[in-house]
Amino acid sequence: MSRRVPRFRAPLALVLGATLTAPLALTAPAAAATGQYTVTALKFTVRAGEGSCTVDADLYRPAGVDRAHPAPAVVATNGFGGSKSDGSTDVIGKSFAERGYVSLVYSGLGFGRSGCPISLDDPTLDGVAASGLVDFLGGRRTADDGTKADYVTLDAPGDPRVGMVGGSYGGAVQLATAAVDHRLDALVPMITWNDLAYSLDPNNAVGSGAVPGSFKWQWANGFYLIGEGQPLLEPNLDPSRINSMACLHFVTKACDTIRTLNSGRYPAKRTAELLAYARSVSPVSYLGRVKAPTLLVQGQADSLFNLNEATATYRTLKDQGTPTKMIWQSWGHSGGMSEPASGELNLGQGNLESSYVGRRVLAWFDRHLRKNPVDTGPAFAYYRDWITDPDRTYATADRVPALSRTLYLSGDGKLVDNRPEVRRGSRTYTNWLVPTSHSESSLAGLIGLPDPAPYDTPGTHLAWTSEPLARTTDVVGAPRATLRVSSPVAERTQHSGDAADRLVLFAKLYDIAPDGTRTLVHRLVAPVRVPDVRRSFTVTLPGIVHRYEKGHRLRFVIAASDDAYFGNRGIKPVTVASAPQDTGVLRLPVIG
Repeated sequence: MSRRVPRFRAPLALVLGATLTAPLALTAPAAAATGQYTVTALKFTVRAGEGSCTVDADLYRPAGVDRAHPAPAVVATNGFGGSKSDGSTDVIGKSFAERGYVSLVYSGLGFGRSGCPISLDDPTLDGVAASGLVDFLGGRRTADDGTKADYVTLDAPGDPRVGMVGGSYGGAVQLATAAVDHRLDALVPMITWNDLAYSLDPNNAVGSGAVPGSFKWQWANGFYLIGEGQPLLEPNLDPSRINSMACLHFVTKACDTIRTLNSGRYPAKRTAELLAYARSVSPVSYLGRVKAPTLLVQGQADSLFNLNEATATYRTLKDQGTPTKMIWQSWGHSGGMSEPASGELNLGQGNLESSYVGRRVLAWFDRHLRKNPVDTGPAFAYYRDWITDPDRTYATADRVPALSRTLYLSGDGKLVDNRPEVRRGSRTYTNWLVPTSHSESSLAGLIGLPDPAPYDTPGTHLAWTSEPLARTTDVVGAPRATLRVSSPVAERTQHSGDAADRLVLFAKLYDIAPDGTRTLVHRLVAPVRVPDVRRSFTVTLPGIVHRYEKGHRLRFVIAASDDAYFGNRGIKPVTVASAPQDTGVLRLPVIG
């Protein structure tokens, strides 16, 4: 029987688990023999921006690989708060070395025993640093102790056949590296971001432009405290990791960003700078330079980096002609204390051949690194939690499903199929000065605390509920809602010069069982800072893969607050009116 472990200690050690659960990293003995491969601990002094950093790495060399018998290479680094020695990063090195790849795993800048402050996977810093490791694999340089790697397959002098794999913080760095170094041949970024401005301060209003969102304070401050608390987690830090007393272990702009978000204020000039910085270190700003074939893997249970992030990256890469495929697996940063579902990839165990996602990763590298003409699978695949057979849990498609079903928000609180069924009417809710709705405690799964079921306090939200479904309905993708609200207070304050005075609301979609049980799928919500309450606006909800069983009902909710996010400043009553020719619309990507 498998031992139950916290999810963050198994696959999500990529993200935070190693920080809180693994022993402190110890330097591996040089060239420790294993029988299948050797492991050599190395240091590299690499360029990063205008300076240099020391990178701590382990090189895994398979038995039988030498200059006469070279092999392609795989590079990986840790998730935020981890190091080269955390459970998943270490297992990646071992797993690919066992399969004949030269593996180089390293502690990212500012983590483990690598130097320099944490720079949020900035391509000009983290990307350039990783490019220095590619130089080593290509024979252009040695490690600091003189170690050479003259046994990696080359496509040209100094150009090694190399791929990258890893999750979260170790996923975005792949795209950052590929943007500055076109020698990379294959990428597998998992559960990572497209735009940190959206990740940490999401505004799900379509076309919101420079209007900031609602600060995701629990997730953001959790990471910030882990970064600033590095001396407690890793003694004898490289002095180059210390920035200043005001911003210990991050680059200054990262600290400025978190402090502005925590202030709850969005003055126009400062907000523009904040959004510009967050996007400058995000794939959204540099994907145009990424040419390496990319297999994106994103988690359905993920309120930090939701499915919309991978979808945005996927569409950008495909539109520019970069070979790209995408998988929506079950697990992500959220989800509490459990192992991945049966048959799912568990990076802490390295079960590549026995999991669907693992087999896809192996095929991706087999084709792009070993140049074997293998099938790398469909353009799009997604996990279905209602299928019990582990061999059939993934469905496939040639594209992400389109919006295909339209429902209307009736004035009597019903969600109806046809516009003529809409009843004329209006309803009002009012926010309180404290949060009155709960979706999740973002870090509950990380630290092992129970998380209350989602709830909405009466009078502080509006709901529209469908009739019981006549047939099973599968939703795969991101629903969209077009709304028009009235809020005289918000209308008076929205042009104050501080975007914090604009109206904030939270859209979400429940599954209501016949017995009244409510399910907020993966506890996902769509925060919205309304660009202009005088005009209608469209909200893109987080992507989901969910089966609404026959007899269940859909319930669309807009709430005044959510305790995982910053909300409204001041009391702003909201009224929603409906009439057959002028009502809110909910569109769903329904398949089958």
